[in-house]
Amino acid sequence: MRRFVLAVFVSILLPYGPLAGEHPPAMQAETLLQSRASWDGEPYTVYPAGQPELSVLKLTIPPHTQLPWHTHPMPNVAYIVSGELTVERKADGKTHHFTAGQVVAEMVEALHRGVTGDAPVTLIVFYAGTAGLPLSQ
Repeated sequence: MRRFVLAVFVSILLPYGPLAGEHPPAMQAETLLQSRASWDGEPYTVYPAGQPELSVLKLTIPPHTQLPWHTHPMPNVAYIVSGELTVERKADGKTHHFTAGQVVAEMVEALHRGVTGDAPVTLIVFYAGTAGLPLSQ
């Protein structure tokens, strides 16, 4: 009886899995951003010295919000999950508009801000800094 149950079990499962000669779907990779410069074209020239520390934040910014002017002391990128964000450089007013699915290579040591549109913006921000270094100032 055990052999019969095992035979039935194997005959049911065999056509559906790797045992049937099928290969699991291949992993796919898509590079969303690879950059040596921020969104405004300024090259990254320095990297903070010290013990590396990675930080990942999920930020949700309400609609019709102007973030305060700020700087970042380290390279970071923001993936826009939803909404639209316009980033503005204070020095000359240069702007760039980003939408969901795009990645923003943030500015380092340059005053800038983000401005949202009619919908909230959700970002996943990846910071590559050092222990004790503030993410923004």
